[in-house]
Amino acid sequence: MQRIPTLNESPPLKTAQLMGKVYRYHVMIKPSGAQCNLDCSYCFYLHKQDMLYQPKTPRMTESLLELHIKQYIESQTADEVVFSWQGGEPTLMGLEFFERVVELQRKYQKANQRIENDLQTNGTLLDEDWCAFLKRNNFLVGLSIDGPAEFHDKHRYNKGGKPTHSKVMQAVKLLHLYQIPFNALCVVNRDNAKRPIDVYRFLRDQVQPRMIQFIPGMESAQFQQTAPGYWNPDDLPTLGSSATQPGTADSVVTDWSIAADDWGYFLSRVWGEWLQKDFGKVFVDQFENIVSMMFGYGAQKCVSGQICGKALAIEHNGDLFSCDHFVYPEYKLGNIQDFHQGDLVFSEKQKQFSFSKYKSLPKYCIKCPYLQYCWGDCPKDRFLKTPDGEAGLHYLCSGLKKFFHTATSSKHDIAKRLQSH
Repeated sequence: MQRIPTLNESPPLKTAQLMGKVYRYHVMIKPSGAQCNLDCSYCFYLHKQDMLYQPKTPRMTESLLELHIKQYIESQTADEVVFSWQGGEPTLMGLEFFERVVELQRKYQKANQRIENDLQTNGTLLDEDWCAFLKRNNFLVGLSIDGPAEFHDKHRYNKGGKPTHSKVMQAVKLLHLYQIPFNALCVVNRDNAKRPIDVYRFLRDQVQPRMIQFIPGMESAQFQQTAPGYWNPDDLPTLGSSATQPGTADSVVTDWSIAADDWGYFLSRVWGEWLQKDFGKVFVDQFENIVSMMFGYGAQKCVSGQICGKALAIEHNGDLFSCDHFVYPEYKLGNIQDFHQGDLVFSEKQKQFSFSKYKSLPKYCIKCPYLQYCWGDCPKDRFLKTPDGEAGLHYLCSGLKKFFHTATSSKHDIAKRLQSH
């Protein structure tokens, strides 16, 4: 077993010590690895445990936790450092672990520096003790819920195949009772994509989160075996072919994946309802993002930016990866016990990963009128060919175009509303 270095032996920081520069990045922390108490059908992370690691009960040790917190804080020079705790299911670590997290953050916090924490959870383990801790320490919570029970329970069940919606709604009540700010994370898959208004209204009216976050649920059919970008170009289907649809015998995506046009339909329908009834009152991350871009304030989501690479992932054993969705051996940067994470984050390998987002775009994208709203979206999903046969087109391209057309057609209306606020 590899020995964790003492804090005095921690690899020295080199890259982020230049004076007069702001160094900032974000890491998704996986203290319990891919372990989870649920068995969601569409999870992109559960297989990581068998693919990468042997321990059946992965846990970040206290010494490694302290090493990460120390390196994470000292390698950033911005006035805010955000810790994001994810999984798997991070609450499996228990409250004592997170009490220690807060203690260590205070130990290494710099003068005039703000420390923020957020916790992404399925909600099923939250109780009053958890909520008291989260409130006391100002944690922002991300709660996974896919709309009404008929949609949520179809894909989000426990290890015994039992539904979880009622437990998640109990967590919603507790979060409101303790006045803990939380976002609702809704995976839009092949099933709930057909009922956008029902899903949106349920989240808006019954869950009432601080923000609604819709993410498209889809993965390459090879996602458990093949790292993004390592597909055989000859095997990629062309935009518009039958293989681009979920459920076909030769589909390039899993059966539960959303169809590209359904993603465009879902976002466009919810946009219409939101713009008519909820503008300025209900916050939907995709909508805040595109409004920001329409009026020249830049992308608020990494998938929409021209470059990426400042949202990494660290596993329970200290392995650092280029991105949360690129936790594959090909994208491992190193281990923070061997190299200071500040140097790994700003390494040439990670810079190449960041800039390849736009440098690898096919000509079809470069000529697209919506390029500035998309930049090819997330590289992990670029497993289609363009109509002229060039590889590297995003799976959701046709749906994204539909939504961009809908949203940008409302620009004049939004400008007037913004002026009146």
